[in-house]
Amino acid sequence: MNDALIPGRHSVPSLSALAAFEAAARHGSFTRAAEELNLTQGAVSRQVAQLEKGLGVALFERAKKRVSLTAAGAAYAADIRDGLSRLALATVSAMAFRGAAGVLNLASLPTFGTRWLIPRLPRFTEAHPGITINFASKLVPFDFGREPLDAAIHFGEPVWPGARLHRLMGEEIVPVASPALVERFGIDEPVDMLKLPLLQQSTRPRAWANWLERQGLPPQRAMMGPRFEQFAMVAQAAVAGLGLAIVPRFLVEEELRSGALVIPVDRPVTGEEGYYLVYPAEKAGLPTVIAFRDWLLAECGAGG
Repeated sequence: MNDALIPGRHSVPSLSALAAFEAAARHGSFTRAAEELNLTQGAVSRQVAQLEKGLGVALFERAKKRVSLTAAGAAYAADIRDGLSRLALATVSAMAFRGAAGVLNLASLPTFGTRWLIPRLPRFTEAHPGITINFASKLVPFDFGREPLDAAIHFGEPVWPGARLHRLMGEEIVPVASPALVERFGIDEPVDMLKLPLLQQSTRPRAWANWLERQGLPPQRAMMGPRFEQFAMVAQAAVAGLGLAIVPRFLVEEELRSGALVIPVDRPVTGEEGYYLVYPAEKAGLPTVIAFRDWLLAECGAGG
């Protein structure tokens, strides 16, 4: 019987064979894979050969002492790497259940997580001391079926196929700048802002256009200016005097209190979009998801 394949269940390859193949694919070398796995080079070579035999597909091209992935091998390696990573995370999550009520793997928008959610988490851990929350950063929606995550914080429309959504809050968008920049350029009216660079946030490409249009100003320059991936970076760029930022007010409360940023023209704009807790329908009954959902909705005053 082929040791590289487990009988039944469509002959799933053994983990040892998959680990040997993934390491050899990543290093492009059986020798370096053997060093990583604490095996002999011959053992890795045999595992890969048995895997190829079981699959009926050549995964490597062999030329003297060098190996390189075939097209099939490269595609298989990418899938296997993802699968092994998910298995490793699942194992760590299972181990975390020892003496605990459970683990919640949560994806959060980075600035929302650091500025709003994490400062409030001590209240959650006090109410649920046995639940551990693991954080990942996600800027855009993703497929729960391909990510080892239980829930996510989403901004936008209440649309996420196959998932349940709970609205948490809306937001007020305001322009902010360093006090020195405001004084230097004499910003008193919305039109004065067109003198300055407009700092851009990558996932909100129309933020400036929407604000300018609400003030009756032409949006031609709305998308011109340095671009940043996260609101935290945009806020810091504004503090440094690189230009004007357009941000949710609640995400820069600390800078506004300290005076590092000011709102030169306080004309907030609100929209239909909002922040949502999202989780796949099949995880709606998980105790960790239920506990976090109920706490978060109460914290936001959303009520359901």
